[in-house]
Amino acid sequence: MNPFLVLAFPFARHALLAASFVAVAAGWIGFYVVVRGTAFAAHALPKIGFAGASGALLLGVNSLVGVSLYSAVAALGIGALAERDRRDVATALVLALGLGTGALFLSLGNLYAEDAMSLLFGQVLGVSSSGVIETACVSAVGIALVAAFHRRLLFTTLAREAAAVRGASNRMADWALLVSLGLATSAMMPVVGALLSFSLLVGPALAARHLARRPWQAIALSVALSLLITWLSLFLSFSLGWPVGFFVSCLSALAYAASRGSSRAFARKTAAPAA
Repeated sequence: MNPFLVLAFPFARHALLAASFVAVAAGWIGFYVVVRGTAFAAHALPKIGFAGASGALLLGVNSLVGVSLYSAVAALGIGALAERDRRDVATALVLALGLGTGALFLSLGNLYAEDAMSLLFGQVLGVSSSGVIETACVSAVGIALVAAFHRRLLFTTLAREAAAVRGASNRMADWALLVSLGLATSAMMPVVGALLSFSLLVGPALAARHLARRPWQAIALSVALSLLITWLSLFLSFSLGWPVGFFVSCLSALAYAASRGSSRAFARKTAAPAA
């Protein structure tokens, strides 16, 4: 099927718009996830959001509302527990609770396998015009949160000792990042699903970190790579009929591998004259 001809249909245009908003949020917020080393939370929150989506379906309300609320509450829970224990332990505990409640909601709601599969792997072609607006709003709120704490997030990450001397607290910045991460994963669920959201959050950001020298350059490059990966994934999915999430995960890994290879080649090239 010609992917450009498919764009003549409203469902394809809705998919492209929703995926684009998701890609911008993933690329932007993913930069802070990589820099601050919160990849486990980025891996866990989409799975926790799965419980929110299944609970929303059980109650007959908008699944994006359920995912967003559940993910935000889970993010705040991780942040609160991390103050008393290690972050990975707190994340694992909240993840286990989320998966358990998700299984309960699925059982109580008697959801069909197709509904569960769409939550786990996404169903971007089913996004409506109102869904596009909802996705844009959730993505915008997540971006606004990390943008508001941009300086504090970078300062407490890249200059930890200086931040400690000056009394800069990580608490509010950590909570803002976790909540924005929860919102981003909520927006991504209709596109790539709960299981594969992690690849779009981390892959482009990791690649950008290897290629860019300054934070804003890395953010811009991460967003650009995320958009490129998402658009290519959609067009390949339209052409071949394969799941969008498969292409997103493969292209994200390819972008990271290419960035590592190019950065190592550049390092050897610059080191050669000195030798």
